[in-house]
Amino acid sequence: MKISHKILIYGFGNPGRQDDGLGNAFVEKMEQWVNDLGLEGFEFDSNYQLNIEDAAAISDKDLVIFADASVEEIEDFILTQVDADTKVAFTTHAASPGYIVQLCKDIYNRIPPTYLLHIKGYEWAFMEGLTEKAVENLENAIEEMKIKLQNPEELIKSFKSFESKEVC
Repeated sequence: MKISHKILIYGFGNPGRQDDGLGNAFVEKMEQWVNDLGLEGFEFDSNYQLNIEDAAAISDKDLVIFADASVEEIEDFILTQVDADTKVAFTTHAASPGYIVQLCKDIYNRIPPTYLLHIKGYEWAFMEGLTEKAVENLENAIEEMKIKLQNPEELIKSFKSFESKEVC
């Protein structure tokens, strides 16, 4: 089945720090799902952190989903829009999704519909493997995102630049 959009799913975090690997695990499972269904139009990437070069990676996409572990007071996961928040600075250690979107706007004069999937994590010790509750949150996020990504038009059309909005 061909999706007529260019969609990037990009997870970041450190799989060697327990639940910090949720973003990377999300990408692995979504890539398997896309391959199993024979969907086209998807690209996948994961890394320990976002880098300034990622502005180029998102510049030609119709939809971008970043995925990361979250320490926020959320139940299991939320999906929020990412705006070009110039107040978030780049350091040698990390760049935020908002900073990457701002770079894309500055360099390519384009803001693709971009969302951040926050998946609730609990443990951050230096060891591999997700906690049991984090795996449940990951599975819930995957099921919801499978529904949304089979018809990405809704996410693309509902995106509002420079506006942060929770969508699920």
